[in-house]
Amino acid sequence: MRRKSHTPPSPLPQRHGVDPVRVRLPAAGTWRTVREHLVERLSGAGAGVVDGMFDAGRIVGADGRPVAADAPYVPGLFVWFHRDLPDEVPVPFALEVVHRDEHIVVADKPHFLATTPRGSHVAETALARLRRELDLPALTAAHRLDRLTAGLVLFTVRPEERGAYQTLFRDRRVRKEYEAVAPYDPALPLPRTVRSRIAKERGVLTAREVPGEPNAVSRVELVEHRDRPGEPGGLARYRLTPATGQTHQLRVHMVALGLPILGDPLYPEVTAPVPAGDFRRPLQLLARSLEFTDPVTGEEHRFRSGRVLAAWACHARWAAGTDDGPSAGQ
Repeated sequence: MRRKSHTPPSPLPQRHGVDPVRVRLPAAGTWRTVREHLVERLSGAGAGVVDGMFDAGRIVGADGRPVAADAPYVPGLFVWFHRDLPDEVPVPFALEVVHRDEHIVVADKPHFLATTPRGSHVAETALARLRRELDLPALTAAHRLDRLTAGLVLFTVRPEERGAYQTLFRDRRVRKEYEAVAPYDPALPLPRTVRSRIAKERGVLTAREVPGEPNAVSRVELVEHRDRPGEPGGLARYRLTPATGQTHQLRVHMVALGLPILGDPLYPEVTAPVPAGDFRRPLQLLARSLEFTDPVTGEEHRFRSGRVLAAWACHARWAAGTDDGPSAGQ
C-alpha cells in the first residue's frame, strides 16, 4: 500500500489572515536549482519578482531559514513564501457571525465578498476577515459561496474536523435554501423541479446546459410577486432549493426558465466588468438557510440569514444604485 507523504507544518505565520503559499518540488524535472523551478512555475510573476523574493530571504524551507537561489533542486522539497497582496478595495459591508461554537462558525456573507482567497481577492475575503476578527487562525471554509451571492457560509474551527463537515456537502446532507428576485411570468407554472446537465469549462466565465444525463437539480417556487408600474409582468421573489451543487446552477436554471436573476452580470449575457469598488446593484441571490445534523456533536442545526434583497426592498433604489442601507441585503 502506498504510504501517505508527510507535509511539514508551515514555518511562516499567516499574514492578514492569509496562509503562506506552500510549494512542493515535483518528483520529476530537469531543473538544476530551486530558483529555476520557481521562475518557471511562477512565470506570471516574472523572473525579477522571484529573484527579489530570494534576495529578500522571503522563500524559506521547513526550518524557516531562507532558501538560496542557487540551492540544488531536490524532488519533494517543500518551500514557503508570502505572495505580494494585490491592492484590494475593501468591501464596505458587514460580515455577520450567526453562530459560533468550539467546532463551527456560521457567517452571513455580504454580496461582493469572496469566501476564500482566490485570484485578485485575497485579504478581502470572508475567511481572512473572520480569522483576523475572531482570532481563529486555523479557521477553514467547509464550502464556498460565489462572491456575488450573499448569505450563509459554514466554517470549521478545528482542522481535524474539517473533513467531517465537508463530507456533509459532498454527500448532500445539508439542506440549502436560496432566495432570488427575478421577473414574474404569470404563464409559467410553479413550483417545478428543473433537471439538466450543466458544463463549466476552465477559463470560460459562464456555465451552460448541454445534452446528457442531468447532473443539476433545482426546485423553484414562487413566494410572492408584485407589479411594477409601466412594465409587464412585474417582479417576484423565489425560493430556490438545489439538490446538487454545479457551478452557477441556480443562475443557469433561472435563465432557462426565462427568469434571469436581477443584477446577474453573466446570465443571460456577459456584461462589461464594473470598476473595482463599484458595489451598486448586487446580484439578487441570497443563501437564505442551512440545515444539517452536526457530524461531530449530533446537534440539529438550522441557520437563517437576516438579510433582505435590495431589489425587493425597493426596486427603484436598487436599480439606481443608491440603496446602501441595512435593508439592501449587504
